[in-house]
Amino acid sequence: NGLLKSLFNQHFKMKFSLIALSGVVATASAFAPASSFTGSTVQHREASDSALSMKYKVAVVGGGPSGACAAEIFAQEKNIDTVLFERKLDNAKPCGGAIPLCMVGEFNLPETVVDRKVRQMNLVSPTGVEVNIGETLQPDEYIGMCRREILDGYLRERAFEFGAECVNGLVTSIDLPKGHKTSEEPYTLNYMEYQEGSSVGVPKKMQVDVIVGADGANSRVAKAMDAGQYNFAIAFQERIKIPDEKMAFYEEMAEMYVGDDVSPDFYGWVFPKYDHVGVGTGTVVNRPAIKQYQKAIRDRAGDKIAGGKIIKVEAHPIPEHYRPRRVQGRIALVGDAAGYVTKCSGEGIYFAAKSGRMAAEEIVSLMKNGSRLPTQAEIENSYIAKYDRAYGPTYTVLDILQKVFYVNNGAREAFVELCNSKYVQQVTFDSYLYKRVQGNNPLDDLKLLGETVGCLIRGYANAKPDQEFSNPVESQKRI
Repeated sequence: NGLLKSLFNQHFKMKFSLIALSGVVATASAFAPASSFTGSTVQHREASDSALSMKYKVAVVGGGPSGACAAEIFAQEKNIDTVLFERKLDNAKPCGGAIPLCMVGEFNLPETVVDRKVRQMNLVSPTGVEVNIGETLQPDEYIGMCRREILDGYLRERAFEFGAECVNGLVTSIDLPKGHKTSEEPYTLNYMEYQEGSSVGVPKKMQVDVIVGADGANSRVAKAMDAGQYNFAIAFQERIKIPDEKMAFYEEMAEMYVGDDVSPDFYGWVFPKYDHVGVGTGTVVNRPAIKQYQKAIRDRAGDKIAGGKIIKVEAHPIPEHYRPRRVQGRIALVGDAAGYVTKCSGEGIYFAAKSGRMAAEEIVSLMKNGSRLPTQAEIENSYIAKYDRAYGPTYTVLDILQKVFYVNNGAREAFVELCNSKYVQQVTFDSYLYKRVQGNNPLDDLKLLGETVGCLIRGYANAKPDQEFSNPVESQKRI
C-alpha cells in the first residue's frame, strides 16, 4: 500500500514517495493482459438513412457508476439505441463511498451528491498510535464522501435524460450466437422485468448488437462471455447513526484502522455520511471471519461511535484483479465486472465511472455514427489499451505496496509512522485528488527511503505477533 526501492523500476515512472501513502487514498487503477482472442474482420451492413429499425442497439447491463456513465455516452449518439438494465433502482451498494476531487469536476457532479467533504484522515496503528494527515490540503481541496444510492441514482437519471431507455430488470442469461465474433448476428438477452410494487418478474427477451457488462463482481455478463474468474474480497459495512455531539467529530474527519484484529490484509474504516457513519472492513485471505473483524473495528472505534444505532448492514464481494478476458466479440466489461478496484485502498468508484465512459466513447467512435459494429480486436486496441496505459502501472504499484505494508502488524506500524511525513502526504494527496502523478524531489525521495527502512525496523521490533488462521478450502474460491 533497501527492500522497497528494488521493487520499483523506471518502467512504471512512479516515484517512491507516491507509493508510501497510497494505502490511504488510491491513485490507482488496474493492469492485466488483454483478451487472448484477436478478432477478425466483420462484414458490416450498410446503414439506412430512412429505416429507423436499422439502428444498432447497445445494452448496458448494470446501473452503477460504470453502467450509468457508459449509458450516458451511448445515449448522446442518436443513431444508436441505448438500453440500461438495472434490477434495483434504489440500490445502496456496500461501499466506503470516497471519491477524489477530480471526479466532481470531470463528471460534473453537483454538491448535493457529496455528503461530507473530508479534509482530515486519522490513521490508527495496531498498538493505537494515531497519525492525523491532511495538513497539506488547500482550503478548497477535499475527499468527497457519498452514499451510493444518491450518487448512482443521479448518474442513472442523467443517462435517462439523454435518452437511454430504462429497463427495471435482471438479466439472467445471454444467448451468444456461434458466429458472433465474426459476424453481426445479434445477442439475445434473457431477463426478468419488474414493475413498481411487484416482486415478481415477467420473463422477456431482447436482441441487441453490443453489450457492456457493468453488473458488478458477480457479473452474469462476464459468465456468459466466459471472461474467467478472479479472486475477491468481502467488504462488510454497518451504517451507524450516532449522537449529534459524536457526529461533530466526523464533520470533516475519516478514520482508518490497521491491525490483524480488524483485517489480516486490509483495513477497517469509519467514514462519515450525511447523518451517520459507515463502519466497515474487508478481507481476501480470511473471508469466513469477516463478522469477527467487523466487531473488532467497532471495538477499536470505541467511544467515538458509542451509543450508536445500526440502521443498515451491507456486505458485497470486491474484485482483487482484472478478469482474464475483458472483451469477447462485441461484449465489453467495465467497473467491478472487469475487476477495476485498486489494491490497498479498495478504491473503485472513480475507476468504474472512468472505465464506463472510456469504453463507451471508444465504441461510439468505432461505430462511426451508428453505421457499423466494432470488432473485438478494435475494442481491445482502443478501450482496453488506453485504459491499461493510463492506469495499469499505478495499480501494479499498489499491489506491491499491499504485499509490503499489509502483511503483518510490524509492517502496519511502519506504515502509520511513515504517514507522519508531510512530503508523503503532499505527494499522495495530490496524486489521489487529481489522478495524476506529481513531480517529486529526488533529495526528499532519498530521505524518505531512509525513513522507510527505519520505520520498518521499529515497526517489526514493537509490534505484537499476528494471530494465525487457516481456511484452505474457502481461500481457493473464485467468482
